[in-house]
Amino acid sequence: MLILQTDRDSLLKPLQAVTGIVERKHTLPILSNVLLESKDGRIHILATDLEIQIHTQGAENDKGDFRLTTNAKKLQDILRALPDGAIVQLDWADNRLTLKAGKSRFNLQTLPAEDFPTMSVNDSAQVRFSLTQETFKHMISQVQYSMAVQDIRYYLNGLLLQVEENQLRLVSTDGHRLAYSVCEIEANLSKTEVILPRKTVLELNKLLNQPNELIEIELLGNQIRLTCNDTVIVSKVIDGKFPDYNRVIPLDNDKIFLISRTDLLGALERSAILANEKFKGVKLFLSAGLLRVSCTNNEQEEAQEELEIAYQGESLEVSFNINYLTDVLRNTHCDDIQIALGNEHKSSLFTKPDEADFKYVVMPMRI
Repeated sequence: MLILQTDRDSLLKPLQAVTGIVERKHTLPILSNVLLESKDGRIHILATDLEIQIHTQGAENDKGDFRLTTNAKKLQDILRALPDGAIVQLDWADNRLTLKAGKSRFNLQTLPAEDFPTMSVNDSAQVRFSLTQETFKHMISQVQYSMAVQDIRYYLNGLLLQVEENQLRLVSTDGHRLAYSVCEIEANLSKTEVILPRKTVLELNKLLNQPNELIEIELLGNQIRLTCNDTVIVSKVIDGKFPDYNRVIPLDNDKIFLISRTDLLGALERSAILANEKFKGVKLFLSAGLLRVSCTNNEQEEAQEELEIAYQGESLEVSFNINYLTDVLRNTHCDDIQIALGNEHKSSLFTKPDEADFKYVVMPMRI
């Protein structure tokens, strides 16, 4: 039975929007599948790992209604391998899905749609607001690199989303550094916060591809719903207490200077070539008019870079993990960065000059 005929991209693009959360091999085999459904003249595609669920709409379809599940990655790989502009035909019979394109033919197993598990969604939104995809994507880019990865402190493996009055704040930390981004929204909300899982943040960031369109964000108790374009993400949130970020941000660092972001990034990237491969330490020597960058390794090799700066305060030597510095410089889009140092034991503060929408705190290390 013919169930769909469309061009390749009209099926591939919506499929790619959902397959990022699908594991190739799963203890529950049907979770390696996507749910394909035709209703109301449109194709609907849904994937879930029972922690996150993504639903999107695809091509128009005049071949009637159907519901089936098939392997997500195999279907995606087949469509991706077909030539641009290929016309795809799907036939479904006897629990087999046949995909035809030109002289190519692929036969895939299906599993019953009624066996496909979907998340139960709490539809009573406690908080609802929207902002442009461009703004939200920019905020995420400024903080996502500081999220922890598989930390036993599970509440660090994600991103704090906090609303209060007309402000939206995103904060991430792995215990060694902290990134903070804030923007104004058209709302007046009571203070509410949730922790988005790392996987949710990374998948969402892929979908924010229409800068001028809005994303709607709804907080649903232990879930969050994010709607953009024709795609809806529903995700569980992390049950935990995020650290008080205000206590981490240093307020009295007195050794403050401006430096070209790209010049400092280049100096650090070159110096990193000779950094200790295990500890990745870099020393910064601050003195009047000069910032010196130095890396050494176990072979007694050394890299040094000197950068002129407008600074006339006290001298200081402080060490950091070089990756923590290059991460912030790569993801902060400004000409100059302002650095406020305290002493060799205190956290340092990176900000954008004359802009209060971003803060980055990094702890020093011993070398």
